[in-house]
Amino acid sequence: MYNVKLLNKIAKIGLDRFDAKYTCGEDVENPVAVMVRSASMHETVLDDSTLCVARAGAGVNNIPLDKFAEQGVVVFNTPGANANAVKELVVCGLLLASRKVLPAADWAKTLKGSGDETLKLVEKGKSQFVGPEILGKTLGVVGLGAIGILVAQAAEALGMKVVGYDPFLSVAGAIRLPQGTKVVSTLDDLYAESDYITLHLPLNADTKGMVNKDTIANMKDGVRILNFARNALVNDADLLAALESGKVERYVTDFPTDDVIGVENVVALPHLGASTPESEDNCAVMAADEIRNYIENGNIVNSVNMPNANLGAVTAGCKRVCAIYKAANAEKVVSKLATAVKSAAFTRGDYGYAIADFAADADKVAAEIKDAIRVRVI
Repeated sequence: MYNVKLLNKIAKIGLDRFDAKYTCGEDVENPVAVMVRSASMHETVLDDSTLCVARAGAGVNNIPLDKFAEQGVVVFNTPGANANAVKELVVCGLLLASRKVLPAADWAKTLKGSGDETLKLVEKGKSQFVGPEILGKTLGVVGLGAIGILVAQAAEALGMKVVGYDPFLSVAGAIRLPQGTKVVSTLDDLYAESDYITLHLPLNADTKGMVNKDTIANMKDGVRILNFARNALVNDADLLAALESGKVERYVTDFPTDDVIGVENVVALPHLGASTPESEDNCAVMAADEIRNYIENGNIVNSVNMPNANLGAVTAGCKRVCAIYKAANAEKVVSKLATAVKSAAFTRGDYGYAIADFAADADKVAAEIKDAIRVRVI
């Protein structure tokens, strides 16, 4: 029997992926896995029994990846599961960045009670809410992962020109890009061409504050910026100064801070990107499947702190040995797999993962691996 601890409410369709071998709940003891959405785990002390953490979503800033890796705990996310939901809101954001829809709607409310004069007032006042069309404009997409690609597809379908930047663009991702997308080699190239810029990349030491006074200076005058990724990608003080000067015409963000809320020409949304029932269902299902695959087969799919590894189901009549280790000890660990029916070893950064099926002596082999962080036999 396996216990799965829930730190947030997880969609039932995802929990239904677990069969009778699993018990899921907020108060289970000795969990083999943890499922989380937005709850912070930076102060969490995991049970020794915990083998993995699955984030039902793409962003993992709420999880201490290195700390858990050191403990031999695999962290999964669910890339692409909420991509369509975010894409749809980005399309909405493009329109909100162009047309003054929200201020116009708020102004229209003030006409309540004007009676027969309402239509005349509407016609007289509408000119203050004029905004450009997106047709024919250039959208710069920073980050061409699951969401960025869908945004590029939608923008091209709406008649926009698309410029993309992603130094880690995969072959599979490149194939999915619209044919008309121009992929550039530097952010400055993207900034110089874009009327609109949308951010779709993770927050890390390299990307924090990437939109700042220096990079904004390289953008077109009157650029419109959309941030549906993470608030700290943008330096708020520099952004506000650019809005005041007119260098930036409009800022649409799904991650509002106190500094930008209520500022003219800022559209602040309360992190609605993945707030759809379909998205929550997709994330829950993917997270549950990742947990089961790792617990029952030792396969790692969509990990953000360990190498991915997939040997399929355990070979009939065999036991599977799985070992997490420091990459520096790879040779010492992998050498123990010489008699395996099938095996594979993978490295990601400072960590390695070996997985092997043994027709006999699996427990003996596992006991002989002394240079690993965690070893288990399935």
